Amino acid sequence: MTASNISLEFFPPRDIAAQERLVRSAKQLLGLNPEYVSVTFGAGGSTRSGTIETVSMMHKLGFEAAPHLSCVGSSREFLRDTLNTYRDMGIRRVVALRGDLPSGMGGDSGDLRYANELVEFIREHSGDWFRIEVAAYPEVHPQAESASQDLEYFVNKVKAGADSAITQYFFNADAYFDFVDRVRAKGVTVPIVPGIMPITNHTQLIRFSDMCGAEIPRWLRKRLADFGDDRASLRDFGIDFVTQFAQGLLDNGAPSLHIYTLNNADVATAICRQLDLGKASAVAELLD
Repeated sequence: MTASNISLEFFPPRDIAAQERLVRSAKQLLGLNPEYVSVTFGAGGSTRSGTIETVSMMHKLGFEAAPHLSCVGSSREFLRDTLNTYRDMGIRRVVALRGDLPSGMGGDSGDLRYANELVEFIREHSGDWFRIEVAAYPEVHPQAESASQDLEYFVNKVKAGADSAITQYFFNADAYFDFVDRVRAKGVTVPIVPGIMPITNHTQLIRFSDMCGAEIPRWLRKRLADFGDDRASLRDFGIDFVTQFAQGLLDNGAPSLHIYTLNNADVATAICRQLDLGKASAVAELLD
């Protein structure tokens, strides 16, 4: 495993105990030598300050940190100030998102409505200082009117200046490769990196997937349900399944992997150690 084929995602901790766990996890995952780590951004500002603090911590630990930046609920002034803060910190990559609408917030909240407008704003403000990642939805964004409309939205983000994309997680490889083929047919050539979700908690995974529109195949739902309260066995199955799934993506042309760590180093580390282990002896030695 090399720095060119893995990136990681973290979320800002909400209390001191969670912050301490995050620091321990981050230090453990530093040995994987990821290309960068992204830090999520709370809907409507719920963790905005936490994002900046977490980005600073990751940057000081030695990661290339990529903060999520959302236009929902954000004024141009706020976005300019945030970009200036990150630039002053030496941050060179951001993840530009529309963001989720909190309950009670109108659809036109904020000065910018769509992610392509945010990408344009970043380019106008910062030129080429930031490498810009955007989101992609192989199984179609849950709020999109159609697959073709969703594809056009993605193309617009790239035309606005995005450098590459991270997908929502999925468990259907055909959906990913079909999305890539359709994007390429539109003349878009930026890397489209599959998001990889570890499987450690059946109930949590179902909840996440129902919210974001990620399909869990029926056979996999049934298989996970069979483990019941046996979390250790589910964890082992999840590591093996996700590793094989991710390896298949890489073998068939995925440029790299973006792993949603859920701030837990153990499972992400186990998956990475199994991926192309014969080609990753140096990293394996670091983790022993």
